[in-house]
Amino acid sequence: MQLFHYHLVTSQLRDVEARYLTKLGFDLVARYGRVGDDHVAVEAGTSWEKLERDGFKLRLSELERGSVNVVVQPGHWRIPRVDHLGVALDEEEFQAVIERASEWNLRVQEHGGRRTFVATNAGYRLEIHPPRDWIEELLGDRAEFRLAELQLRADEPEAKAGALADILAVEIDGTAVLVGDTAVTFLAGGPEGRPELYGERFA
Repeated sequence: MQLFHYHLVTSQLRDVEARYLTKLGFDLVARYGRVGDDHVAVEAGTSWEKLERDGFKLRLSELERGSVNVVVQPGHWRIPRVDHLGVALDEEEFQAVIERASEWNLRVQEHGGRRTFVATNAGYRLEIHPPRDWIEELLGDRAEFRLAELQLRADEPEAKAGALADILAVEIDGTAVLVGDTAVTFLAGGPEGRPELYGERFA
């Protein structure tokens, strides 16, 4: 089990993207959006100014370093909030999560056979993956850089931490949940609904 991805929503997308690229050393995988009626993916090397001249409407920006994948999406909040966490599981773990979600009447959504989302009913979702070749490559060959801790501010940190620990059947210590090698720590004083990004620690 490994937490390898998180999806952020913010009104300050360019600033957040720039933080990952310049301060944290991530690479830009692509910016995804539309030009007119066409869906387009624009790789690194194209400036925001050119995208604006082309009439590009951004849907999300994808960044990656080592075994960590971050997606940033335009939204209402200045401080980024987490829409979902992406977790790689083995086949047995994956089936167990699906079974628990079904037993607890949590919503499960399949997206084109490539992604499975599970609602936690705690303001955020989980994106769960059984073994896949591209995840094995991401976690194996580039594991020299990984997410050691993700700190999130929330209105009900105990409930949000408990939901994550329960659905994944992992250990919890107060409001810190160990997902593989990554601690997801929920801190008090955050907003209702989606938790707010407070900090990251990489290893």
